[in-house]
Amino acid sequence: MTTEHTADSPRADPTRPDPMIGSAALPLDADTPLPVPATSPDDTRDSDPVPRWFRRGIVFIGFVVVIFLIGSWAFTRLGWFWGVLAFAFFIGLAMEPIVNRLERRGIRRGAGTGIVLGGLILGTALFFTIFGSLLVDQLAALVRSVPALVDSAILWLNDEFDTNIDQNSILDSLGITTGDLANAAANIGAGVLGVIASTVGLVFNGLMMLLFAFYFAADGPRLRRAVAAWLPPSRQLQFVTVWDISTAKAGDYVVSRGILAIISAAAHGVFFAIIGLPYWLPLALWVGFVSQFIPTIGTYLAGALPIVIALVSGEPFVALAILIFVILYQQVENLILTPRVTQQTLEVHAAIAFGSVIVGGALFGATGALLAIPIVAIVIAVLDTYGKRYQLISQLSGPVVPVSAESESSTN
Repeated sequence: MTTEHTADSPRADPTRPDPMIGSAALPLDADTPLPVPATSPDDTRDSDPVPRWFRRGIVFIGFVVVIFLIGSWAFTRLGWFWGVLAFAFFIGLAMEPIVNRLERRGIRRGAGTGIVLGGLILGTALFFTIFGSLLVDQLAALVRSVPALVDSAILWLNDEFDTNIDQNSILDSLGITTGDLANAAANIGAGVLGVIASTVGLVFNGLMMLLFAFYFAADGPRLRRAVAAWLPPSRQLQFVTVWDISTAKAGDYVVSRGILAIISAAAHGVFFAIIGLPYWLPLALWVGFVSQFIPTIGTYLAGALPIVIALVSGEPFVALAILIFVILYQQVENLILTPRVTQQTLEVHAAIAFGSVIVGGALFGATGALLAIPIVAIVIAVLDTYGKRYQLISQLSGPVVPVSAESESSTN
């Protein structure tokens, strides 16, 4: 049964107060707005067109972008520092195996690190005391003679192989003029002298690098424990094991390659000086360095530069003598020196070493090229330790036989 409001009922009287509103009744007409009921905070949240989580996400993304921009700016401005820190890390990595041996013999780790680092500084200072002036003079002369060497090389190629190579056309295709090349060579030569002259910055960077290298070698175990403390307990032992293996393998690799580089540079330097090759000292250092950073084929690649310089200097017999010596030394190094020096170190394949140097140089310049081999050595050490390998099947365990020869033998 429904109740209808009539004209005599209280609800139909516009002059009576409304009990639901609790205020004095006003005449209801077209110009009178209806009262708005009170709303709760929950109703206001639900009616918000922008969710609160969306606003939080926008703020978080903005914060991440600002942090990224600040980090990129700081990383770019501190590029020199990261290079110094990387070199210091690998110097410490190279010293740590020797420091570990001294520690096993009862010498405290700090004292052992000081002995190794002091020997390294003493050897470097002794080398520059004896050959420093000669090296600077020959290196500056070599850089300044680059345009003349290029001209001589082009003339030699045209005379010997009856070609018609034009230096100007080659430089024009590259967008370089002969004046630019001469100015660049002069600037580089002046830059070399300027770097040697400005010893303040050089000494500061060297001392900072040696200081970090000392801490990396002396506090290696403590550093590993500090980093492992940020990992869950199930991963801590595995992390320390990987670090120890990488340090041992890569450190021994760097030490062994350094020893072989010194032997190679000394042997080639003596030979170059005997045969009267111009710029023999920087060229010998070049051969010793490149031959060990690119194993096996590095000696031939490094030996190409002194051979070219001998040819463009009009000394074909000197170039032939260099070629013969490079080949003979490579055989002695492969058969005698390398097995004795690197018998317990990690070997890096020549193709991998060559590719890593190219990639490192393309990505990070000279620093990347110098540090490419040690980084690859660490990666290979980790893969050899934790990589899963399977035993070869009987058909592949013997000597490699071409598929065609194998099929013919099976047919017969």
